[in-house]
Amino acid sequence: MNQTKLPHDHGAILEKYIDSIPSTEDFQTLSDIFRLLGDSSRLRIFWILCHCEECVINISAMMDMSSPAVSHHLKALKAGRLITSRREGKEVYYKAADTDQAVLLHHVIEELLEITCPGGCQSR
Repeated sequence: MNQTKLPHDHGAILEKYIDSIPSTEDFQTLSDIFRLLGDSSRLRIFWILCHCEECVINISAMMDMSSPAVSHHLKALKAGRLITSRREGKEVYYKAADTDQAVLLHHVIEELLEITCPGGCQSR
């Protein structure tokens, strides 16, 4: 255990926990997720995919956006591991990932917007 000493003693108890502070890399990962979520269209697409599995064309219609724009957002959400996809013939379907992070984000969105799931979806 590396006992780091702070330059100034302000009587705070933080010094006991210095070795427990998450790494810079951990915070970078979180920062990357926040950056990913900094786009309202992307958040809306994610929220939609928490409630249904859909193809790009249908998402585009729901969002009133072009398919290339939706595809761009889907690529970013998938890279951030917030959504997954599956291919059925020529069609690719997207849905929210079945992860604790995606479920938490879904709940945070609904709490902050004071909305509820259509159809009363259940949490895992």
